[in-house]
Amino acid sequence: MPETSATQPFDLIVIGGGVNGAGVARDAAGRGASVLLLEKGDLASGTSSKSTKLVHGGLRYLEYYEFALVREALGERETLWSIAPHIIWPMRFVLPVTKNMRPKWMLRAGLFLYDHIGGKGALKKTRSVDLRKHPAGASLEGQYTHAFEYSDGWVDDARLVVLNALDAAECGAQIRARTPVTAARREGELWHVEAGGETFRARALVNAAGPGADEVARLVGENPAYGIRRVRGSHLVVPKLFEHDCAYILQQPDTRICFAIPWEDDYTLVGTTDADHPGSLDDVKASADEIRYLCDAVNRYFKHDVTPDDVVHTYAGVRALVDDGSGRPEAASRGYELALSDAGRGAPVLGIYGGKITSYRHVAEDALDRLAERLPVLKGKHWTDTAPLPGGDIDKHAQPYLFQVLSEDFPFLSERDVVRIGRAYGTRAWDWLGEAKGWDDLGHAFGGGLSETEVTYLRDHEWAQTADDILWRRTKLGMHTSAAEQAALAEYLGG
Repeated sequence: MPETSATQPFDLIVIGGGVNGAGVARDAAGRGASVLLLEKGDLASGTSSKSTKLVHGGLRYLEYYEFALVREALGERETLWSIAPHIIWPMRFVLPVTKNMRPKWMLRAGLFLYDHIGGKGALKKTRSVDLRKHPAGASLEGQYTHAFEYSDGWVDDARLVVLNALDAAECGAQIRARTPVTAARREGELWHVEAGGETFRARALVNAAGPGADEVARLVGENPAYGIRRVRGSHLVVPKLFEHDCAYILQQPDTRICFAIPWEDDYTLVGTTDADHPGSLDDVKASADEIRYLCDAVNRYFKHDVTPDDVVHTYAGVRALVDDGSGRPEAASRGYELALSDAGRGAPVLGIYGGKITSYRHVAEDALDRLAERLPVLKGKHWTDTAPLPGGDIDKHAQPYLFQVLSEDFPFLSERDVVRIGRAYGTRAWDWLGEAKGWDDLGHAFGGGLSETEVTYLRDHEWAQTADDILWRRTKLGMHTSAAEQAALAEYLGG
């Protein structure tokens, strides 16, 4: 394990605690570097907890001839499923064929390419379905009679970030949430970084600030290497629109698509939009127009109409896309670019621009390989493609067996509790459930299946400090707790 002290600099400081920053910290620490990650808010409190919760190749990117991006993402989809099979699992998507939109032959050709461009994978291939006989057809308007069903993956995005940070810490990295960087300067071959009232030194920096990467570049004295296009993606949650466990991908008249996805047992998640976001990154909300757009998007297909009054929850995040001059935000590339400072400028900084959650592991690996030219400690064997994330040391098909063992060891847990806890913690659920024989052994109940013991674990081991950290990022129990219960948790945590 690398050692650092007040007199010894870190090998690497990572600025940004989203998925790219946590991925870089994990990979670098595992290569033997001493690492410090600095995040101004909670881990995953920005874009990385505001996604559509998919690990996917990006079917629609084929229309923009992003074949290399889709191929890479499909490969990563398989890799991530294998290293984190508790928080990532396969999901089938139903794509109805719609008159006056993309013709059936085009959809079939695109899905054939999608099934094969990423190489041989373990997920089920595309099949044609008759919606008059398929369970997915029961909730749809009668004019939709034919669809294609294909595979992609679901991910708990915020936990993906936290588990990368946790693994980084177990490899020796220091993780500092709520520690904003206020200044950084080069002195010889070292960076001096001021954050949270302290000064840290490092041999190199990685700028993984996502939509704020250009601002951080200027903060550290660099010109942003790429323009960033900030594109807001908004989502809404409504009472569930269907009873089965498939998701829908729905074509829209403006050529966009949106998803309708099973969410937290009782709800349907609908998203996303693509809107340029000129405002503050600290105030990102779904607009009234976006909410109306998403309601209209599902109403074109489902028998049961929804209105903005039916919406029980919304969230929005800003994607950091490399500005490639695309006219429409949905056409902007989801690829990434890396920028390494010139050797003549002294201590290096590497900036990560763009990217998508599915490709984060590969982005981190690529970034550190580039930085290894200037920081030899990073020269080492690639390892993150096979090492499981914390709690993921099970076979990727073993979720049902995990749930069975949890039920046997803790029979007081309901089926919903078992699934939630198993998916969130995997084999590490036993770390905090311990020898509990009933709910009383887990301390105070905060509602929704959240216990004092779990709260303590999240606070002591996963950097959670506030009720929002726990209810909306470490868990999604904000959907299952009342305002009074949430207030009680906030009071317990100190406000």
